[in-house]
Amino acid sequence: MKTTVIVARFDAFLAAEGLHLEAIIVGGAALGLLGLITRETRDCDVLAPSLPEEILAAARRFASVVRSEGFVLRDDWLNNGPESLGSVLPQGWRSRLQLAFTGQAIVLHTLAREDLLKTKLFALCDRGLDLSDCLELAPTAAELAEALPWLEQQDLNPEWPAHVRATIADLGRRLGHEL
Repeated sequence: MKTTVIVARFDAFLAAEGLHLEAIIVGGAALGLLGLITRETRDCDVLAPSLPEEILAAARRFASVVRSEGFVLRDDWLNNGPESLGSVLPQGWRSRLQLAFTGQAIVLHTLAREDLLKTKLFALCDRGLDLSDCLELAPTAAELAEALPWLEQQDLNPEWPAHVRATIADLGRRLGHEL
């Protein structure tokens, strides 16, 4: 099920339960709501605030309803997995937030493109799982070069900067950039 459909249905679900959620999201759900990627995502990563138990419980109930209709949605589909990212994002990231979704009970913001791109590039370097999202975002050579110093600082392993440069160079080649 597409992110836009899941979020819209969860919005109606929360409204019916008299609950409200305002949050900052990242990851595939944010990219899907912005129309930047076309793939389905299996979760919604909330950067801030920490999700209250009443919202987490509602998300689990909602997942159960969706599963009863034959769709796959884990109980922890709405989560604070990337919460620690907030402390390492480039300075001023909160001032650059953009609206991703507004409904009856839900308002979701996400990072500006430059910050969202950095999180996806970091995930690519760290986990190697986000290549398709990075390709769909189609960063320019200038965007990749601008992100590189921040990316190199995200791990203390002495091999990390070389790994980051190699990963970004590979992505650049795939996008047709000379770096």
